[in-house]
Amino acid sequence: MLDPARGFGQAAGMFTVAALYHFTKLPDPAAVQGPLLALCDEVGIKGTLLLAQEGINGTIAGSRAGIDAVLAHIRALPGCAGLEWKESGADEMPFARMKVRLKREIVTMGQPDVDPTAAVGHYVEAKDWNALISAPDVAVIDTRNDYEVEIGTFAGAVDPETKSFRDFPAWWRENAHRFHNKRIAMFCTGGIRCEKSTNFLLAEGVDQVFHLKGGILKYLEDMPQEDSLWQGECFVFDKRVSLGHGLKQGDYALCHACRRPLAPADKLRPEFEEGVCCHRCAADYSEADRARFRERQRQVERGELEL
Repeated sequence: MLDPARGFGQAAGMFTVAALYHFTKLPDPAAVQGPLLALCDEVGIKGTLLLAQEGINGTIAGSRAGIDAVLAHIRALPGCAGLEWKESGADEMPFARMKVRLKREIVTMGQPDVDPTAAVGHYVEAKDWNALISAPDVAVIDTRNDYEVEIGTFAGAVDPETKSFRDFPAWWRENAHRFHNKRIAMFCTGGIRCEKSTNFLLAEGVDQVFHLKGGILKYLEDMPQEDSLWQGECFVFDKRVSLGHGLKQGDYALCHACRRPLAPADKLRPEFEEGVCCHRCAADYSEADRARFRERQRQVERGELEL
């Protein structure tokens, strides 16, 4: 039975947000989809869950009781008893609707031979991470996308400047020579991308591979700010946009055209138009696109549409 006292309650409008993933063999994800979506709707949970033959991944939000009910349902699925998740709080519901989607992969790497259920790198607890990444023989690699790295990362971490996780294998193969005789320490938001990337590196012949257990979110939750090697904020894929130490909501907003994070100063730039474009994507869309985005923004402002 799940502990109802675990994490945040919903007092004073507080929602519980649970970020979860679990690699396991799900032979028939479609059979899981319907009952899982029905339960989420029944208990008022919103967010996104991805199902594939390799497992489950997603972030959901709602009441304490609703989150507990969904987590119990997932843990009862074959091979999912060991599910772990990370919780934070939100004053407002961070998702507009509930989606349970079928995918080829629960996080897309595009490497069919990668199998985190077979082997992954050495897990490193948040309390031990600073010592590891400060060692002179360790190369620290951020496995997230470029726009995520831009708003925050660990001091001294290598930024592969990838547009998507699919790009990571090619980047590694082009840059592996840079890390000769180095131990490799990798990290991502919640840990799921490191499960795949450490398995990939093991197959590439790198035997000393480490990754941050629970990801950046666990580190920001556990590590006192005065002892932290994290710089900036951590991008999250919901309406909160970014989190800081103690998993407090950060200062970033989201461009609803390109879906990239915006600092407060970015919204003062002449290229910015609410709901339409920002300085990064102003040249990427046609006037027809902009007209469509403006109509969408008008619907949002009239309360007819949620982003």
